[in-house]
Amino acid sequence: MDNFKVSVIIPVFNEAANIPLLTERLIEVLKKYNTYEILYIDDGSIDDTYNVIKDINAINQSVRFVSFSRNFGHQSALKAGLDYADGDCVISMDGDMQHPPALIDKMIDKWKEGYEIVYTIRKDNKSDISFFKSTTSRLFYYLINKLSDMPINEGAADFRLLDEKVVKVIRNEINEYFLFLRGMVSWVGFRQYAIIFTPEKRFAGKTKYSLKKMINFAFNGITSFSTKPLRIAIYSGFIVSFLSFIYAVYAVYMSIYNDKTVAGWTSVIISVLFIGGIQMILIGILGEYLGKLFIENKRRPNYIVKDMSV
Repeated sequence: MDNFKVSVIIPVFNEAANIPLLTERLIEVLKKYNTYEILYIDDGSIDDTYNVIKDINAINQSVRFVSFSRNFGHQSALKAGLDYADGDCVISMDGDMQHPPALIDKMIDKWKEGYEIVYTIRKDNKSDISFFKSTTSRLFYYLINKLSDMPINEGAADFRLLDEKVVKVIRNEINEYFLFLRGMVSWVGFRQYAIIFTPEKRFAGKTKYSLKKMINFAFNGITSFSTKPLRIAIYSGFIVSFLSFIYAVYAVYMSIYNDKTVAGWTSVIISVLFIGGIQMILIGILGEYLGKLFIENKRRPNYIVKDMSV
């Protein structure tokens, strides 16, 4: 298994300042292997990312690129990388310098041992991460493992190695518009191995994952792999109906046997608001699934390529 090609795919969005150093560090690691490629996926950057990658490609043909017509999102960029990479093993990583290139050697060693998927689990230093981010991250993995039918290890990152056969399955068989590749990699099976790593400091720029994007990512992950939220909606309906029945019995009893009861708005308003809120939540859950069906039925592509290297 000495004669193989390594592909490294890197989705980037406004990471012009990180790309030269990241490329240099990757080449230092990959040059020991017979053949390699570094494939940047420019996810509609509005800074100089496209030009920086293009200039590097003009000097080194092993550094390739695919550039989107607009920003389609991190998961779509990862899918594009898997679609265009042609290595015997494909490694995905972020372009912010937090995924250490030095870990690639260990990932390839495990792949040589027969593991088709080598994924990483991120363990942050407590001093490097805020309490809010740490709490929301734990909450995300707790919810997705409780509500989804496909368990995901807490801290699982998009820094992973996939064997060519796994890449072919995702490339040819997975045609979903709402992608959640962390769950997909777990879902496809194959022999898997986990490596724990401590992320490095971001070299330049700031994170592109806002709180809104993180929430959307969490909802997408949950609804892409489970119908449990719909079951929760059913259970909630039964519970509210039961409580409403108990309250109705109590109201009838009080009106018949207690002539001192005073009609008031408080209980009525509380009941209406409570039941109305539950109904809105349930309608929202149903709407999330129906909306996904609506978009999926259109069969729109995950991304549109504006330019790419030869």
